[in-house]
This record gives sequence, structure tokens and C-alpha cells, in this order.
Amino acid sequence: MSELRPRGEQRNAPRTVARHGRLRSSGPVSTVLKFLAAAVTVVLVSGASVVGYAVWDLANSAKPGVALIGETIGPPPDIGAIEGGVNLLLVGSDSGEGDPKYGRRGENLNDVTILLHISADHTNATVVSFPRDLIVPIASCPKENGSGSWGAQSANKINVALAYGGLACVVKTVSDLTGLSIPFAAKIEFNGVIEMSNAIGGVTVCIGSAIRDGQIGLNLDAGPQTLSGLKALLFLRSRYGVSGGTDLARISNQQVFMSALVRQAKEKETLSDPVKVYGLAKAAVDNMQVSNSLRNPLTIAAIALAMKDIPAEHIQLIQYPSHFGSKNGINGVLPTVDAANVLFAAIKSDFPVKLSGSTGPGSTLDPNATAPTPDPSAPALDNVVTLPGVITGQSSAQETCSKGQTYHP
Repeated sequence: MSELRPRGEQRNAPRTVARHGRLRSSGPVSTVLKFLAAAVTVVLVSGASVVGYAVWDLANSAKPGVALIGETIGPPPDIGAIEGGVNLLLVGSDSGEGDPKYGRRGENLNDVTILLHISADHTNATVVSFPRDLIVPIASCPKENGSGSWGAQSANKINVALAYGGLACVVKTVSDLTGLSIPFAAKIEFNGVIEMSNAIGGVTVCIGSAIRDGQIGLNLDAGPQTLSGLKALLFLRSRYGVSGGTDLARISNQQVFMSALVRQAKEKETLSDPVKVYGLAKAAVDNMQVSNSLRNPLTIAAIALAMKDIPAEHIQLIQYPSHFGSKNGINGVLPTVDAANVLFAAIKSDFPVKLSGSTGPGSTLDPNATAPTPDPSAPALDNVVTLPGVITGQSSAQETCSKGQTYHP
């Protein structure tokens, strides 16, 4: 199983996790990927007859896997939490897979790139969102049609990596940028976001000031709004309807959705309903492409179980530190290197992190929210690294509101 579990290099050996998993109240993880993993987990442990059908159906529904560059796949784990830490990359494509309702689209870009790190002892997790306009070196990647390789580029926007070499190229580019080994990856399309938001019954978010995005046709009044289907997708995609109209603001707006989704799943016990969670798993499998390392449902289940006991306050949603600039004639955002080094040194050492900066330009703390109540059963975290104030984000326990604006193209 060593191929399946990256471990912190400077931390004590992780504790052993029971093979039968930990079955307390479900814990959070960012974005729709949480529901894919946890849904499969619940299905697998719900009963023998359900297990047989679910594994067969999900396995036969899954799209062909993607071979990551340099990938070595070990045997799948038993039912239970995966041992050690996990690094997993979630990619959101803007292609629409040719569906005409999304309009005529050009390149297949990774407009959402999110890294999930689960600590080796399963006490905390860090979720890092990379701006789509981040200018970075792009790795040399094999062409998806097998006709050779794309040459490496010294500088380009990170969101072109998917167009050059598919999911494997995005993983390679992020791995080179961060210095982390990333053995797990998944790509989700527009339809996947829509179907999964429908399956969970929508996510209620706080809109601090109205969002009027004329570019994509999104109109949300201030106040609590329950988002599902196409409206949920448009909320996550909105850039010009968010304060400042930048991709950096969009990320902090997306984190409003992520944290609300986590809290809602815990409060409503969404993941304790086998029928609902199977629907979530099915919606995800039908609309996701995963690395070969994730094609076995038991591996997904094991990753989900590693998250089950992590309290919301121990899940940090972080935006990769960057600043506006240009390189090689390309305008976008550049890595804020010193701050990024602090962040990824902590992740590589498997240390938990703590934010000291703001929630980001597209969000604000909910003035009507009460202070998060810490989980009394949560273990104390050791070796916590306080991140530089230039790094923005929030914990999943914090209640935040979107900061909207009006945009007419």
C-alpha cells in the first residue's frame, strides 16, 4: 500500500487506523469530491446486498481511468480509512463536454484547480485553490492522443495544462510547482456540479450584497439563498458578479459555498442516508474522470473514511498566494513565492496550518453568525504553522457571505 499513501517527511509515524473505519458523525472536506468519496463509503458499509449492487454499478459506470505521469498503482485498501496522508487534485473543466446549453466553448481549460491534503494522522486537512490565471512553468506532458509530448514552457497560465496534456498534465504541473507528490486526481465537468448539487438538495449560502453577473446571467438578491442545479454552477463560475471582478475574488466566493456545503452536510446528516448518498455517488461517477489510482471504489471509500472525524475548524480552505503581474508578456497573477514556500513546506512536513489573513476579496465574515463552537471531541493539533497574512482563506467552521456587485457586459 505504500504507493497509495504519501506521508509527511518530518513528522512522527502516523497512528494506525482501524480497518473497519470510524463511524462517528461525518466530517467535512471541500467541494463535491467529498460527496463522491463519502457516498461510496456509506454505500459500502450499509449492508451486504447494497454493497454488491453499488460496487458493481459504480465500477461499471465509471469512465476509463487516466494514467498519471510516473504513476505506480498498488493494491486497493481494505474497507477502512486509508493509512497515512493523502494528496488529491480536483480539476474543474470549462469545456461543457460539447453540451450546447453551455454555448460554444473553446479550449478545454482547468478553470478550477484544487489540492486536498489529508494529514497522516487524519486530524486535519488543507485545501488549496490555485487561481486559473496563475503564471507558472508548464511541465512537458505526453499528448493525450499518444503522438508524442508537448514541450515544457517556462511561463504560461496554469489553466492551459488541461488543454495540453489532460488531467495528468495538470497533476504534473501542480506537483512541480508545490514539490508535492500527488497520486490521486479527478476531473469534473459542468454537468457533474449540477447533478451533484441537485442530489444533495442544494446548498444554502449567505449573499452579503446582491450578485448581478450579466456575463453569465446570474442574479442573486442579498440574503440566504439555496443554490442547486444550474444556479449552483453559475454561482461557482461567477467572476464579474463578485466584488472586484477578479479570479482571486471568485475563489473566495467559491469558498463561501464550500464551507456552507460542509456545515450543511454535518447538520442535516446527509451522509447517513444510504439512498441519498448512493445518488450522490452515481451523479459523481457519471460525470467525473479519475486517475487510475481512484477507479477502485474501495480506494475512494478509504479516503472518505480518513475524513470522517475531522472537525470543521480543522479544515482550512486556502487560496494559493499570488499577486497581479506579468511574465513573458502574459498578464495574470504571479506566485508570491515566500508565502507559498511557507505553505507548502508545512504541507510537505504534514503540519496543520492556521490562517492569519482575511477571507479574501470576494467574501466577508457573516456579521450575524455566532462564533464557531469547537468540537469537544477534536484532538489538539501539534506543530501548527501560522501562515503569512498575505494568504487568504477560511476554515470550514467560519460562516461567510459573498460580496457581490453588478456587471453589465
